[in-house]
Amino acid sequence: MTITLIAAVAENNALGKDNKMLWHLPNDFKHFKSLTSHHYIIMGRKTFESLPKTLPNRTHIVITRNKDYTNPNCIVVNSVEEALAACPKNEEVFIIGGGEIYKLFLPLADKIELTQVQHSFPDADAYFPTFNKENWEVTREEPHQADNRHNYNYTFFTYTKKI
Repeated sequence: MTITLIAAVAENNALGKDNKMLWHLPNDFKHFKSLTSHHYIIMGRKTFESLPKTLPNRTHIVITRNKDYTNPNCIVVNSVEEALAACPKNEEVFIIGGGEIYKLFLPLADKIELTQVQHSFPDADAYFPTFNKENWEVTREEPHQADNRHNYNYTFFTYTKKI
């Protein structure tokens, strides 16, 4: 199994505020969709509840401490171990947030698909965990400039854990 964290983060590692994203980058949504479609996606309950609906062509696994939480549209689990046990063993699995879930999975991750938004958001309340970039190799870097649909410059990075 390949465990991939996928996130869009600001220069200060900000992910969002009040369970909402701080920017709107349509090309990042397309990038996210192209990478995660037809895969299992693991997220925390708050991230799941922030989605407008379940994301098509993906199996949703929601981690929550609430033992009574149920949702017919996803697999509900109470731990990292249960989440991974629910996934196919020979496929790539995507961790889509939030901040605490990323922190739990970072030591287990094989890859990080990171959209780096070139702006800082000091009022954020959720952050991507810092990671030692010396332990990771950048295997892809694709910069994009702000335009009439994207308010900020951003870069798609793929980090692969060094063995």
